[in-house]
Amino acid sequence: MPNESTPLVAQISDRLITAIATGEFLPGSRLPAERDLAGLLHVGRTSVRAALAVLHERGLIETQRGRGGGSFVRVQWTPDSHAAVVRTLQSRWSEIQDRLDAMRRLHGAIARAAAEQRDDRDVEVLRARNDAYRAAPSGRQKQLADAALHAAVSDAAKNGTLKTMLLALEQEISIGAPLHVWGEPETMVANEVRALGEHDLLVAAIVEGRSDDADDVAREHARIDLELLEAARERAEAAASAESRS
Repeated sequence: MPNESTPLVAQISDRLITAIATGEFLPGSRLPAERDLAGLLHVGRTSVRAALAVLHERGLIETQRGRGGGSFVRVQWTPDSHAAVVRTLQSRWSEIQDRLDAMRRLHGAIARAAAEQRDDRDVEVLRARNDAYRAAPSGRQKQLADAALHAAVSDAAKNGTLKTMLLALEQEISIGAPLHVWGEPETMVANEVRALGEHDLLVAAIVEGRSDDADDVAREHARIDLELLEAARERAEAAASAESRS
């Protein structure tokens, strides 16, 4: 059975630690089942099980048995998280930037199509999903409401190819796609307020058929992901540097 020193297990555990640190899986969230993680990461279940054991040993997750059980996030960061985040983001940073730029462009194209193709039912759903985001509590519930709103925008575009392309790119960045990284408690509320303002602008542009505005707002809104990943990388690099000097 693989152990923590096995390169594949170390790579998987680093990826999971980074997903938790960046707020992809917030405290209280249940991680995907072993079988699902294996499929998402294109690895075997034995390696996933070993990687989850590493996270459990480091205090990042806890296991609950019985119906509704699984692996649940306890905390976002531990002292061991910094090195894992640096390894994961530094090694993939150019690729991540490239993927996020492509995602921004696709978000814009989808929003433009939504503004051109939306019908009365789409308008109703978009407004309801935006209201649900506004009313949702900070953190996990806001994150889920955000995913639901963006799914409604994709549905309003009525273009399955664009939707599939965006999901494929999101899955290359985010293990829990279509959930977005959600940052840390210190900055979370401010980013949620910012996102709400941008959601209001986006929904209004789509509803009113302003395709150029919808494209622009969607692209700008998608910058949040890169900013949050940059913040996580900077925090981890600063902590790792401080540890190396001590």
